[in-house]
Amino acid sequence: MIPEEPARDGRLGFPRWRLSKGGLIEPDERPPLGQLLALALQHVVAMFGATVLAPTLMGFDPALVALFSGVATLLFFVVVGGRVPSYLGSSFAFIAVVVAATGYGGSGPNPNLAVALGGIVAAGALYALIGVAVMVAGHAWIGRLMPPAVTGAIVGAIGLNLAPIGVKGISGSGLDVGVGLFTIVAVVLAASYLPGAARRIPLLVAALAATLLYALLANGLGLAKPLDLARVADAPWFGLPRFETPVFEAAAIWLIAPVAVVLVAENLGHVKAIGAMTGRDLDPYIGRAFLGDGLATMLSGVFGGTGVTTYAENMGVMAVTRIYSTLVFAAAGLMAILFGLSPKFGALIQTIPGPVIGGLSVVVFGLIAAAAGRIFVENRVDFAKPRVLLTVGTALVLGAGDFTVSLGDFRLGGIGTATAAAILLYHVLRDEPA
Repeated sequence: MIPEEPARDGRLGFPRWRLSKGGLIEPDERPPLGQLLALALQHVVAMFGATVLAPTLMGFDPALVALFSGVATLLFFVVVGGRVPSYLGSSFAFIAVVVAATGYGGSGPNPNLAVALGGIVAAGALYALIGVAVMVAGHAWIGRLMPPAVTGAIVGAIGLNLAPIGVKGISGSGLDVGVGLFTIVAVVLAASYLPGAARRIPLLVAALAATLLYALLANGLGLAKPLDLARVADAPWFGLPRFETPVFEAAAIWLIAPVAVVLVAENLGHVKAIGAMTGRDLDPYIGRAFLGDGLATMLSGVFGGTGVTTYAENMGVMAVTRIYSTLVFAAAGLMAILFGLSPKFGALIQTIPGPVIGGLSVVVFGLIAAAAGRIFVENRVDFAKPRVLLTVGTALVLGAGDFTVSLGDFRLGGIGTATAAAILLYHVLRDEPA
């Protein structure tokens, strides 16, 4: 039997969400209903681009993946008892191994999808078992394994690893650059100067303003490829996605299942970052977070979806808004399910121009990287020690450069190599020369 882990306030189960009076909103608080729904939509917009892009690169059905990102988020919410604010979206860590296992050509539906699904389910099972092990053995060893110098390095590496995605999104034509920079400025102005409730949804406000600007320049003045609004009009309001059934083959399982190690590194870094943002000790929920993510990956794979992971994009949204209510993520999960069942809503979200998504990404990824600084400062990490300096510096460069190690068909990307390097260097090096 899995032992229960204590909540921060000493009780078990879900918190009693208090109505917030404004300012920073804690995980166990809630904003008014109207704001809650707007905030949830903002999180869906933040995750949608990456969650749809990943399945496209692997030949999965994007609508089904969006649906199961919502299901996964709700499952995670239940497993952690509503204590850890996180959104779960499709993981990019699976792309290389899925392509290798299926021989996917790069366009259209993946004809060997079932084989990949078997491997994804196996990865989720391994991930869930790691979560159970942490819950049984306790989380204290995680703190010893990954002290603030290490967790800060990992969080910083995550933000820097994602940075090229945002920069690429605003680095096309002159119009793309202009719209992307306008989006960034709009987020800053909205977060700083808008009155009342509008200040809580700066990313949503900026996305709307920048999309309208792009539509004026592209659809109105013909300066760029116009937005395809006909696709939105033609899309049906309701439609079931295409479900798939996994096939379990040993070769694909051995290739894909080790991705669980990367998911552990990502999730751990995210939990540590959220803990730093909220000023709360979320370590007691690390095991539950691993278990919830693993079960969600298994469930998604069983029905034809990608493996899932906690999303850095939504961490950035929390950093901007200072709203950490877990109820917002439950609402976002429900919205994503509706989007997955409604091709029209999905088509509407997909009309958001690339440079707008790129501008939003620059902001949220930058705030993730900045969260590392908060971890260092609040824990008084001493950079005068060579052990700390070398650990942090090496991890940041490996993450920013996306240093990838290939072991046969298995690839460990920049976040994974940065995590491994940070842990190994910190525990191998001495604080002072012998």
